[in-house]
Amino acid sequence: MAEKYQNKYRIKSARLKNWDYGSNAAYFVTICTHNREDYFGEINNGTMKLSNIGQLANTYWNKIPAHFPFVELGAFVIMPNHVHGIIVIDKLIDDDGTLRGDNGDDNDNHDGNGVHEETLHATSLLSQNDRNKNIAMASISPKKGTLSTIIRSYKSVVTKNARSIDHDFSWQSRFHDHIIRNDRSYRTITDYIINNPLVWNKDKFNRQRIE
Repeated sequence: MAEKYQNKYRIKSARLKNWDYGSNAAYFVTICTHNREDYFGEINNGTMKLSNIGQLANTYWNKIPAHFPFVELGAFVIMPNHVHGIIVIDKLIDDDGTLRGDNGDDNDNHDGNGVHEETLHATSLLSQNDRNKNIAMASISPKKGTLSTIIRSYKSVVTKNARSIDHDFSWQSRFHDHIIRNDRSYRTITDYIINNPLVWNKDKFNRQRIE
């Protein structure tokens, strides 16, 4: 992936102010468990030993491109209470400049199990008040083909299956993201992800870290 990157997604800082998270770019993502509970396993001598839930988190991350064909995955690591990964959105661009993943040609409306999510529609059968509520909900819901939709799908399928092992499992409601602007940043972040288990004692997400 690092060789394929080649500044294809070079991003000028001026574009970040009103960034469209459905745009083609590479994103560094961190998703934490609720209260940073160590559901995914433990690190011994710099090596991550996955729990059963950790194995689920690993399996479903690697299945993301099967549900979102416009996604390529970069470096990825599972830590005891969070995951780090690079997600590259690489949609085809039609002659009119439309991103292919935004016009319904992909299947990014799946919840990770191949089950279609229901979209909100205002119909003539609803009262004006109900229509207004649906419009408001649609305006704050993750948009089709965006990073938020991808992460929501991933978190959903991991949660559903993890709770058959531990019914208390849950994620933090939000996730951290960083838009990767160039090759140098891509390589630096890749190295950070790969080497993260080696510095777990000093990791900011480690509740028992050694200062």
